[in-house]
Amino acid sequence: MSDFRNLRLLAALVSCIELAGCAGAPDPAFGQQRGLKCVDDSNVCISQRKMVYDSYMTDKTRAWMKQPAGPHEYASGVRLMAYSKMRKDLSCEELARAKEEADRGPSSLSGGAYVGLTSAQVARGAMLSREVSHELASEIARRCR
Repeated sequence: MSDFRNLRLLAALVSCIELAGCAGAPDPAFGQQRGLKCVDDSNVCISQRKMVYDSYMTDKTRAWMKQPAGPHEYASGVRLMAYSKMRKDLSCEELARAKEEADRGPSSLSGGAYVGLTSAQVARGAMLSREVSHELASEIARRCR
């Protein structure tokens, strides 16, 4: 009986640790980085990516746009989707910076720099980069002369 009780206690402890690990981090930048690196389709990763996306959409300073994007950021699609959604509200300078980032996506995802990503994640990230680059180019052509 004592072994069963210890097992239940251990299971409860592990559950608490898992929940604490998935809870929001005290440092928002840490939470954002974790969401950008989480690229699978699990509920946890989807939730983390949504939190990062929502924070981007409410960030009036757009400080995240000045941060570099790596292969996992392209594969997660969060930054690219934010650029796509915000394109009508971005300045011409911000559009140009966003397009440059989108243009770097396919090359960032090639050459072995994408350790830990599946070929499908790499392909989706590259495809989304090209689509968003095209959208941003159209917006630049429409508004920025």
